[in-house]
Amino acid sequence: MYYIIMYEITEYSKLKAKQLGVEIKPSTRKDKKLDVFRNDKKIASIGGRKKNGEFYKDFPTHKKEKGLEYAKERRKLYKERHAKDCKKKGTPGFYSCNILW
Repeated sequence: MYYIIMYEITEYSKLKAKQLGVEIKPSTRKDKKLDVFRNDKKIASIGGRKKNGEFYKDFPTHKKEKGLEYAKERRKLYKERHAKDCKKKGTPGFYSCNILW
């Protein structure tokens, strides 16, 4: 069951997207946080949602809830787990790694 909760796009994610030359908007998919666009064309949907309807946390969320040091540790672990995806430019994993983390 999904709750109608929209992910609030953070300034951190907006800045990271801008650095990559893409735009982000709330996802039209109920199981994702953000849609990534280049030249008004959707190129990826990123950020997952758990079965209970909650979004998986990302760097800005961890930072807000538990502080910078905790968020840095979570980012380090995320990037270790997803190292292959983070390096494949143009993939949802690449955008997730570089926008949300």
